[in-house]
Order: sequence, then C-alpha cells, then structure tokens
Amino acid sequence: MAHQFVAEWWPELFEGLTKVQRRAVLNTLASSYHEGWEPNREYVENLTDYARGAISKEEYLRRADAAVDRRYPAGSE
Repeated sequence: MAHQFVAEWWPELFEGLTKVQRRAVLNTLASSYHEGWEPNREYVENLTDYARGAISKEEYLRRADAAVDRRYPAGSE
C-alpha cells in the first residue's frame, strides 16, 4: 500500500517526529489512502509539520484550504 512507503519517499518530512507522532501520521495517511486518496508531498508535509508542532492548527487548516483551492478553483465544477 502506498501509505506505507510515504516515509521512504520523503524521509526529510518525518525527521524530528517521535515514534508516536510518526505512527499517528502514517495511520492518518493509511485512513486517507483507504478512502481513495493518493499521497502527495504537500499534504504529507502539512501533516508532519502539524504533528511535529512546527505549525498551529490554524496554519494547518489554512494550508489545507489553500491546497484545495489550488486544485479546485472556484467555478471549475
């Protein structure tokens, strides 16, 4: 499964995470993967930054919203 290899694809994103944080991130990725999502670096970076405490919940949500807006611009339905 793709989520298991994400830490190998972008190992620098997982630096500084504790074992518990790393497991939480990988479990979140696994859940998303099982819902049909394909891993991308931007999403993983946002999630690992939040898990590490490098960004606030508000920044995490701002980044996530911005990523959605870039992928699905208003009026593109």
